[in-house]
Amino acid sequence: MQKKAVLFDLDGTLINSLPDISRCMNEVLAQYNLPTYDQAAYAYMVGNGARVLTQRAVGERQELVDDVLRAYSERYAVHCFDDSYIYDGILEMFAALLKKGLKLVVLSNKDDPDVATVLNHYFPDIPFTIMRGRLPGVPLKPDPTAAVNIARELQLDPAEFWYLGDTPVDCACCLAAGMHFIGVTYGFRTGEEIAAAGAKVLVDTPLEALDIIFAE
Repeated sequence: MQKKAVLFDLDGTLINSLPDISRCMNEVLAQYNLPTYDQAAYAYMVGNGARVLTQRAVGERQELVDDVLRAYSERYAVHCFDDSYIYDGILEMFAALLKKGLKLVVLSNKDDPDVATVLNHYFPDIPFTIMRGRLPGVPLKPDPTAAVNIARELQLDPAEFWYLGDTPVDCACCLAAGMHFIGVTYGFRTGEEIAAAGAKVLVDTPLEALDIIFAE
């Protein structure tokens, strides 16, 4: 089936947000006299939304989750653009996809307002068809509900979507939704981990993804 849209994960796929996430969370953890973590450790703590990130970060001190989450969210809202950056090749990929007439969609487990804020900051000139984050009553990825809802909104079959993501969470969401997955190895998780989750196609750069998309 001819593809008509490309759905992207955000963190670890379009931008490297670990520098700001890790710094903001560590600053809050220090305020509560909790252990902090190396930036690399956060690659295995993110991906399931801010609450799960916080639950993992506070460890045995689960009674602090609400307070730490509130403080982290406030800090990250102010400092989410300090050191995060767009991965090389993303802008060129967007330009090529738009030239071919493909719709660009983003689905993240970030809170929905944060997704729009981040995308409008880093990609102000990109006409995304849908920018979607966590919504009340809609389960987070890897549950496929949000991805299937997006396909329904666009009146497309899920099989008409490519899905680019960097984690097993993305792979599981994509396969359950009936979309076609391209795992990116330049993000937060390794190619071996993504392949173990079921990914059949892996790329090391965004431009390699174009070769896959345009080969059909």
